[in-house]
Amino acid sequence: MRPWQKNHTFSSEFIILGFGDLAEVKILFFGLFLIMHLVTLAGHTAVVLITLTDSFLQTPMYFFLWNLSTIEICYTLVIVPNMLANFLSRSQHMPFLGCALQMHLFIALGGAECFLLLAMAHDRFVATCSPLHYTLTITRALCLQLLTLACLGGFALSLTLTVLIFLLPFCRSDEINHFFCDIPAVLFLACSDTRAKEVAVFLICMLILLVPFLLLLLSYGFIIAAILMIHSAEGRSKTFSTCAGHLLVSLLHYGCVIFIYSRPKSCYTPKQDKIVSLVYTNVTSMLYPMIYSLRNKEVKGALRRLLESRSC
Repeated sequence: MRPWQKNHTFSSEFIILGFGDLAEVKILFFGLFLIMHLVTLAGHTAVVLITLTDSFLQTPMYFFLWNLSTIEICYTLVIVPNMLANFLSRSQHMPFLGCALQMHLFIALGGAECFLLLAMAHDRFVATCSPLHYTLTITRALCLQLLTLACLGGFALSLTLTVLIFLLPFCRSDEINHFFCDIPAVLFLACSDTRAKEVAVFLICMLILLVPFLLLLLSYGFIIAAILMIHSAEGRSKTFSTCAGHLLVSLLHYGCVIFIYSRPKSCYTPKQDKIVSLVYTNVTSMLYPMIYSLRNKEVKGALRRLLESRSC
């Protein structure tokens, strides 16, 4: 018998508890998060359409931006529809392989987003610190290579992490105290001595989260130093405005996920983790198009041109 079969003789599925303790306000939360979900999908879809169709936005920065929005759309669809369904039921049954697939996909997409944010930081670094060499350095081929590496890296590390977690013996319970198959919530159900695999999981999380985040901060250290060397206040403001959106999105993304995934199993707190997960799967994802695009004059201009062309 294979290890995973032996580990799961108690049940062939998990029970996602979700928000069973909020029975009185579940319908209210369902309506609220449904609206947020639709706004998120509309915002990211608008970013993709605008950056793909407008000839003035065919630059590396917007190439990365529409791919980031595409990843966010997929990431949201992996988690939020099941979460919304959970609001309408006391609990939700998730097949063992379905839970593993959900975990694999959201880690893969989240990891790809981490690596893509690092690629975008490199783009802003070259644009700010070596503007004369920008078109020679950040080529279309390099952008495609960075995107491919981001996706392959995210999916490869995710597959390794998911296999490590789902080979653990789960005999404590089949109830996941979360609204999706999140790493800490599933890892908490393991009943054997999992310290060795916890270390392996932690190291993979650091490869996905901490290493890209530190490199991103290093890039912005050089960017800020270059901005401070600009003599005119107007020049400093204009240069920083091209980086501010990306920096804010990066801090929101990395801040939430590092808080969740950089702690040992002994520090797992279901209620706190569910709240933070609600924020980064719903609120921050909804805010990204507003932070990154709607405050951007070029994107506003492209949106205006698109609306004018539709009305003609």
